[in-house]
Amino acid sequence: MDSLTVVIPTFNRSAILRRALAAYVAQSTPRAVRELIVVDDGSTDDTEETVAELGRASPFPVRYLRQANRGPASARNAGIKGARAEVILFTDSDVVPDRDLVAQHLEWHNRYQQESVAVLGYVTWPAYPPPTPFMRWYGERQLFDYRSIRHKQNVGFGAFYSCNVSVKTHFLLTKGQFNEDFKTAAYEDIELGHRLGKAGLELMYNPLAVAYHHQFFSFAEACRKSNANSAARRVFLQTEVGQQVLEQQRQRRSRVSYRIARLAATAMATSLSPMNRLLDSSLPFPSYVYRLLYWHRTTNTLDLNDPVR
Repeated sequence: MDSLTVVIPTFNRSAILRRALAAYVAQSTPRAVRELIVVDDGSTDDTEETVAELGRASPFPVRYLRQANRGPASARNAGIKGARAEVILFTDSDVVPDRDLVAQHLEWHNRYQQESVAVLGYVTWPAYPPPTPFMRWYGERQLFDYRSIRHKQNVGFGAFYSCNVSVKTHFLLTKGQFNEDFKTAAYEDIELGHRLGKAGLELMYNPLAVAYHHQFFSFAEACRKSNANSAARRVFLQTEVGQQVLEQQRQRRSRVSYRIARLAATAMATSLSPMNRLLDSSLPFPSYVYRLLYWHRTTNTLDLNDPVR
């Protein structure tokens, strides 16, 4: 395998999309990109013009597909159907690749050539603007959970993060694609990872396949993002893996020890609430402080990172 297809869904993010596309043009091995497909999910900004402009300067084909606003799951499926390479690298329009990202993904696919092997890369914050200590915790333990897999190579479907993951095209076409009932960017990648895992997917983690997530989150914004995902949670809980998670939570919550621990965690979080105003400062706090306060401020969560698990 000497090249891959990059698939980027986007919606009204032309400014950062421009930076991401420029970074793919500047890859250390630009010819390793067979094509880059931007799927415009109904943008009303100048996304089409941005893609056309960057495409003219690109050493590889940049294809623009447009659809009505149906969400990133539908947009990625459109990219899958249009892909011409043996491997598809999924990423996002606010995720800017490191110079060796494509080379690292291809190197691992050539090392693990089985059709069932996918490769997960590492996503972190850019150096500027500098991330706060809260953002570092949030990116490593909540938005993603790279901290728990940092010493692993073969990881489970729970780390199938569609902002930096590459999969063999034929495996996707024959074993499963994104569930288009998901209309926002939440849970749709984990749910697909579960189905692909049942079909034999092995997910290998390459921490050298690095990309940078260009969003800046305050503590309040991170909480709002979680609370806004209620519709996606409802869809997730109707799926097979969602039902399994729900049953595990029911069993856990039925234990007396869990109820006692939850009451204690609630009391502790309440006592720590005055610290909320300091969470966006450069002052670092222990991980449990971020975890408790985030858990306390978010509603209707699946408790995937419940502090009393």
